[in-house]
Amino acid sequence: MTIVQLEYLLAVANCGSFSQAAEHCFVTQPSLSMQVKALEEELGVVLLDRSKKPVIPTEVGEVVLERVRETLRAYECIRESVAEIRGETAGRLRLGVIPTIAPYLLHKFLPSFVRDYPKVELEISEMMTVDIVEALRRDRLDAAFVAGGTCGEGITEHELFSDRFYAYVSPANPLYERSNIRIEDIDLRDLVILSPGNCMRDQVIELCQAKRSMPSHYSFESGSLDTLMRIVDCTSCLTIVPEMAIEYIPAERRSQLKTLVKGATSRKIAVAVRRTYVKNSIIRALTDTVLACVAH
Repeated sequence: MTIVQLEYLLAVANCGSFSQAAEHCFVTQPSLSMQVKALEEELGVVLLDRSKKPVIPTEVGEVVLERVRETLRAYECIRESVAEIRGETAGRLRLGVIPTIAPYLLHKFLPSFVRDYPKVELEISEMMTVDIVEALRRDRLDAAFVAGGTCGEGITEHELFSDRFYAYVSPANPLYERSNIRIEDIDLRDLVILSPGNCMRDQVIELCQAKRSMPSHYSFESGSLDTLMRIVDCTSCLTIVPEMAIEYIPAERRSQLKTLVKGATSRKIAVAVRRTYVKNSIIRALTDTVLACVAH
């Protein structure tokens, strides 16, 4: 039994495919398959059900995989511990980011982070919150940028900063003439929102104290804030946008932004990590870099 065999087994379980796992591990599929098969023969059990598409772990495979994740975490911890003792920030960081944060934050801190921490191997994935939580719990991600309070049990959130909500209103909407808008003044039939799976959708619904099946003239939902704003521009609707998106709204459309004056009108941006995560120096480097960039 080798570390490589364990890594290959976990890769197949995560990818659901031998070919995708081989691509992820930068090896040929026959080589990866041979190593997984050798591990199964050594243990005397079948770990993966190859008849299923995608490939899934067998019952005993699930038990073994839990131990594999623990073993690989301990293996990575050795190198991380030595790096910390030597005063280095080094290792791999698999980072998830939700779609309502990624386009407004990543480009701000990445150049500085890559420059200042060249020994960190950064892998970034844009994912919905529910997928991020699952990936963190199954050791497919190390950390993630999320809206605070959305990850639940077993995951620790380190709050970074507040991100205020604003209304983005069509000039054809009656609320356009106001500089400030009360939540109770919003006609929910005019509100276009993010599609299910976006945690900001749930925050907006909670903010408006509305049912999840919100009435709308257009019944329009999107995974993109930019798309929602374009819909507002050509209709009489409005939407809710985070403060971090404001600088990317053209100057001639800034008059469509209205302050919300009542209720919990902001979200907290946080870094989420598993409670068993050990790469503390990398997380500190990440949070310090982000906070320094956001402050400018």
